[in-house]
Amino acid sequence: MGAETRRNMIQVAVLGYGTVGSGVVEVLERNRAPITQKAGEGLNVKYILDLRDFPGDPYEDKVVHDVDVILEDDEVSVVCETMGGIGAAYQFTRRALERGKSVCTSNKELVAAHGPELIAIARQHQCNYMFEASVAGGIPIIRAINNAMTGEVIEQIDGILNGTTNYILTKMDKEGADFDTVLRKAQEKGYAERNPQADIEGHDARRKVAILASLMMGKTVDADGVYTEGITKITQADIQYAKSAGKTIKLLGSSKREGDCVLAMVAPFLVGKDDPLCMIDGVFNAVCVRSNMLGDSMYYGRGAGKLPTASAVVADVVDCVRHQGRIIPCFWEKEKAPLANLGEIEHRFFLRVKSGAKEAVEAIFPGGRSVCLEGRTEDVGYFTASLKEKDFAERCEILGDTVLSKIRVEE
Repeated sequence: MGAETRRNMIQVAVLGYGTVGSGVVEVLERNRAPITQKAGEGLNVKYILDLRDFPGDPYEDKVVHDVDVILEDDEVSVVCETMGGIGAAYQFTRRALERGKSVCTSNKELVAAHGPELIAIARQHQCNYMFEASVAGGIPIIRAINNAMTGEVIEQIDGILNGTTNYILTKMDKEGADFDTVLRKAQEKGYAERNPQADIEGHDARRKVAILASLMMGKTVDADGVYTEGITKITQADIQYAKSAGKTIKLLGSSKREGDCVLAMVAPFLVGKDDPLCMIDGVFNAVCVRSNMLGDSMYYGRGAGKLPTASAVVADVVDCVRHQGRIIPCFWEKEKAPLANLGEIEHRFFLRVKSGAKEAVEAIFPGGRSVCLEGRTEDVGYFTASLKEKDFAERCEILGDTVLSKIRVEE
């Protein structure tokens, strides 16, 4: 490609040349022809920002170490932020938007923490802040909410939003392995980080729920206010009791309108075989949206990985090119959305208790159902009737250390 040709193209910069950043460059290069056709103009990666050098890389000549080279170049109109974190990524994003450069990101942590602020800055400078890749990898859920469902009142969004935890729970269910064994296998395959805490403790899903809940409400849902449980306490015994009831265990992220408030949470749930989320296995993600006119719709695909995530970033880049000088609507304001009182929400619950506590649990939780598994003498399962979270917690305290596990049941 000649220099004159490159000058006549839309110039793009990529911040961070890790897994997703290198994927963005790869997608733009491999799919150059269809991207040009759909964008209406050719796209050229002019710069790649990284602290490292990449000798032998086909794009080593594009690598720069100073962000000001990018920010001060008026030819660059779109910036892809794939650095992660909220330190330098926030500063670089803000400065790019203030110079009228649209920013497309996969950075869920930054979007959850500063989304409405960055959207507002983009509006002020006639550019766009796009974050399709921040929630469910290659699944176009943000675009569906912002564009396809503008005639709807969204009432609830539930989903499997983390591929690592879904892989672990699937392997535990299908192969009968314990948590630690499956976690090690996930790390060996590259599905889990060396430090997996953000995934297995639910923090990754919590940020994604905060983003989806904010878009549903049009106001900011603080990620720190999202009730969060991970999967580290799920045992093979829990899996077997779930199976005996025709259910499986999934880590669900949920946001639901409760009057003028929003209920936002991440927690393991027992999901029935008739629930579409029950069928989502391995590293795949899925998001179910309930709205007042359409009813239920579901969005399924790879929620992580180099190319699926990069594909979503590039889709945002194309959208920015199509709308140069125009603002793409995103209905998310800085005003805080009030959070519903979790204690007043009703669920059924599954309890696994020591076998000697069977009569006590039946007395404390009347109207439920006991489950005994053949060959297990050390514990017993119990499905409660529907009751408020606060009442459930108070009654569990009475049972004390006879409670071995407790999991909500998705209706």
